[in-house]
Amino acid sequence: MQAIGTPVEQLFQAAIAGAQRPSDGLFAALDSLPAPIYVTDASGVVVHFNPACIDFAGRKPVVGQDRWCVTWKLYTDDGVFLPHELCPMAEAIKHKRPVVGVTAIAERPDGTRVRFLPHPTPLLDSDGRLNGAVNMLIDISDGRQANALRVQAERCRRLALDVANETVAFALNALADEYEFKANKLDRPL
Repeated sequence: MQAIGTPVEQLFQAAIAGAQRPSDGLFAALDSLPAPIYVTDASGVVVHFNPACIDFAGRKPVVGQDRWCVTWKLYTDDGVFLPHELCPMAEAIKHKRPVVGVTAIAERPDGTRVRFLPHPTPLLDSDGRLNGAVNMLIDISDGRQANALRVQAERCRRLALDVANETVAFALNALADEYEFKANKLDRPL
């Protein structure tokens, strides 16, 4: 079977599959992953987090006490305070659907902030009942990511100049615009 998606997507799909088939080795497997991943019960209470969550959040989450999130404080991408009960994980659990395409800012107890992409996904049984949720947090504040996006934008623009098809050139320039938009978003100060 051929794996599809980016390495991050493949990693997350493996975490979801593991969380939906609970076993004694599930949490050990999650602990070995390099990305911050945590699991909640159906009411949003954190039941497990891997060691990468501690580095990401700048604190040790409290199993059985923290709800919705492992971070200390949250903000929208525009810097507006975001109560945990309104965070992407809470929305995924409340609406029983994954929340995709949003970014947020986590504030650590020491005041540092990190922009991230959450991947909250509810865990439903075969009858559609909510069993809990799993979330992977991807740090997107690294300037290297912005530079990589700019390289891709430049590559698209070069290709657009070399193609004879106007429709393809337009699509490549639109893709370059999207890459540049994302790079600029990453560069915005927190």
